Amino acid sequence: MQADHLDGNALAGPLAEIFAADVSAAVSRCAACGQTGPVASLRVYDRAPGLVARCPGCEEVVLRLVRSPDSAWLDLRGAVTLRIPLRDGTGPGGQR
Repeated sequence: MQADHLDGNALAGPLAEIFAADVSAAVSRCAACGQTGPVASLRVYDRAPGLVARCPGCEEVVLRLVRSPDSAWLDLRGAVTLRIPLRDGTGPGGQR
């Protein structure tokens, strides 16, 4: 039986075009059920004009991404937080 969705790793390439950090490694918290996990664990559906990522716990939409030739629309209203790890562990201006 073939799955009707991809895992959140399918977002790595499209989100890399927008963010400097690897967002698939970021940790999101679902606004509906509170489940926390890496973006790579989201269930991604790609049979629409864009990508729709749903929570693996409650199936609510966490993220939507739609692209046009010159723009990208990113809807994160289904995520309470998105914690993105920084490569060198420092903040702006090299502050820890």
